[in-house]
Amino acid sequence: MAKLYNVNTFKRAAKKRLPAPIYHYMAGGADDEIALRENISAFDHYHLMPKQLRDVSVINTKSKILGKEVAAPLILSPTGMSRLFHHDKEFAVAKAAEKAGLYYGLSTMASTSIEQISDVSAGPKMFQIYILRDRGLTTEFVERCKASKFDALCLTVDTAMAGNRERDIVHGLTIPPKFGLKSLLSFASCPYWSLNFLLNPRLRLENVIHRVDAIKDGNMGLMKYVNDQFDRSVTWDDVAWLASQWEGPLVIKGVQSKEDALLAKKAGATALMISNHGGRQLESAPAAVDCVRPIRDAVGSDLELIVDGGVRRGNHVAKALALGADACSIGRPYLYGLAANGQSGVEQVLNILISELKRTMTLMGCRDVSDLDETFLS
Repeated sequence: MAKLYNVNTFKRAAKKRLPAPIYHYMAGGADDEIALRENISAFDHYHLMPKQLRDVSVINTKSKILGKEVAAPLILSPTGMSRLFHHDKEFAVAKAAEKAGLYYGLSTMASTSIEQISDVSAGPKMFQIYILRDRGLTTEFVERCKASKFDALCLTVDTAMAGNRERDIVHGLTIPPKFGLKSLLSFASCPYWSLNFLLNPRLRLENVIHRVDAIKDGNMGLMKYVNDQFDRSVTWDDVAWLASQWEGPLVIKGVQSKEDALLAKKAGATALMISNHGGRQLESAPAAVDCVRPIRDAVGSDLELIVDGGVRRGNHVAKALALGADACSIGRPYLYGLAANGQSGVEQVLNILISELKRTMTLMGCRDVSDLDETFLS
């Protein structure tokens, strides 16, 4: 683990640790993966302008995000089925986030329930939700989040249908994973993952598993049930309805245009997660970081803006904040850490990113993240 010194080294470690179908499900994007690549490369287009001879003996990264004090402007974005990547699944990630003093986002498609995460983590928590065909299930999620003392809701709005993720076709991903002839060599070459999967094969969508009795077709039937629940008729009126049900911090995830940002504000959102779903949905959608300036200009200071996608370095966080964001969120980076070494791997990734942010701020002559603005960009 001492040789893993940045996010990319953890990515390589995750690739070695995971069977090919599982790794490529995590790492892949839609179609030709242009959006996936440009999410990362877009950060290279912004240059940092240092201010010299400032007192940077003390660096402060503490922020207030979604109503909670956090150690750094960094959120662990909701990702589905963490059990695929490590047997300690979402528990390991939530505990690492709490230890680091950061927000943790739990997905509707998680392999751990709302209540289970509440039991293991006292840190700030956000639940990622969909407005489903069964509005009763959506309402149920809201009530469960209230009962479990979650701090924020995050509504994903860019999944009218699934993106075209061709790596899953090429590498033969199935849910749950099957040890078939095609993938046998890949699984055999990853004995740590495979042994833990055989010893603990439980992979369920725990937040909706209670609905399985209605379909009586096991895990695959449950996946079909969830996919059938995605509603292409959802509009901003439904967002206003959700805001009235929750009455707390509400993040809209998947907004990229200033027009949608204004509609989200009108519907009752308090924050936007500027995101193209990690390049996994609409191919050639703009990079998240490139959308910050126009959206900030449109909404002013009324909404918190969170850059979701492509964050691989602490200097990426600094650039996003200088452009007008309030925070960044990460998905794949912490999953690389999870796959490499469970909770310890996630902790190491978070420590690296925060250390990089502090080093960047020191060299920029910026002692507090609240001071980051466009004067630090060239």
